[in-house]
Amino acid sequence: MTATEFSAEEAAALAAVDEAAIARTLSELIAIPSVTGTPAESEIQHELAGRLDRLGLDVDLWSMNLPELWDDPGFPGAEAPRDEAWGLVASSPDGGDGPVLILQGHVDVVPPGDPTSWAGDPFVARTAGDTVYGRGACDMKAGLVAHLAALEAVRATGARLRGRVAVHFVVGEEDGGLGAFGTLRRGYTGDACVITEPTNGTLVTANAGALTFRIAVPGRAAHASSRDEGVSAVDAYLPIHRALAALETERNAGPDPLMAEYPIPYALSVGTVHSGDWASSVPDLLVAEGRLGVRLDEDPAAARAGLERCVARACAADPWLRTHPAVVTWPGGRFASGRLPAGHPLRDAVTAAHADATGGPRPRERGAPYGSDLRLYAAEGIPTLQYGPGDVRLAHSPREQVSVREIATVARTLALTVLRTAGTK
Repeated sequence: MTATEFSAEEAAALAAVDEAAIARTLSELIAIPSVTGTPAESEIQHELAGRLDRLGLDVDLWSMNLPELWDDPGFPGAEAPRDEAWGLVASSPDGGDGPVLILQGHVDVVPPGDPTSWAGDPFVARTAGDTVYGRGACDMKAGLVAHLAALEAVRATGARLRGRVAVHFVVGEEDGGLGAFGTLRRGYTGDACVITEPTNGTLVTANAGALTFRIAVPGRAAHASSRDEGVSAVDAYLPIHRALAALETERNAGPDPLMAEYPIPYALSVGTVHSGDWASSVPDLLVAEGRLGVRLDEDPAAARAGLERCVARACAADPWLRTHPAVVTWPGGRFASGRLPAGHPLRDAVTAAHADATGGPRPRERGAPYGSDLRLYAAEGIPTLQYGPGDVRLAHSPREQVSVREIATVARTLALTVLRTAGTK
């Protein structure tokens, strides 16, 4: 499509996206080490509030009432300890009776891990050609920058919107969704929502869910020289581990077509195993923690019950565990699945905007095997999809990176989506 086929506002917005400014902004945001639950998570919210204010938006920056949210029956769970959480919503001052389009992104990042695995300081952006490296580069500070660049581009056109665009920048996504939950509980809503999670040039219209489980397996302590007098909790755990592997296979039979490209769309993974407190003692307790994938449209309660039955069957078949059964609990974040309603116009709006912005084909549609804030917005009746820069396979790793050109493409697509969805006067 040529520029002459765009409206004057659309052509101006596309031209206003500045790749050099995108690279600078991304580097500045990476430099704020906003690990989930740390003071820097609040620091970046205040930094972003200032940027949104300078864009001429009406800004609401508030300290969330954590005890109230924690006590809410719908609280989605959390893993990182925290003393504070800040919500941030900014809305365009224009608008009348038109629709409200939400641009959403999370500001928190996961810890960088072993610093020696990085080529440099993970919170100092490193640029090589078009690529920016650093913790949070694609997950998801690139998405935040795409939102900011799109809003700047729309502002540069001078267009007055018939509806509104609302920015939701949220904390605590990585460990459950506290920020999105608190934002929605504050009463913010909209007619559609785009989350700029890294989707690698595709459109994600459905997310699987994820639940964190803990399995405590008892043993009987004894001196290691007389281990026959005890029962090792490590040995007792092994039949449970085999049963979990079989459960994963069972739960991944016949996945939804949106998830069919993934070898294991609903992964069941044991992430930590802790047992014993002395090398020459038979361990009397093993605690395993892991992640249970929730299938599309599956009730999380049903997923929990299925794993509990699996563990109970493994215990019933074992001579020791039959009388000393393992105990399953569910700490941490709780991610239900979610999806964009079939036939919703947001899908066509974003795919058409992408094709127009790039002069190429529409992006393909798929689901994602991980949980995200999509499910919280969808549960509130807000049609939501994910479309953003970067490849999620590089997220949470020392290879985390993103292309500046890809951020610019997403920014141009979002600018067109805002102009076409919120409408101009």
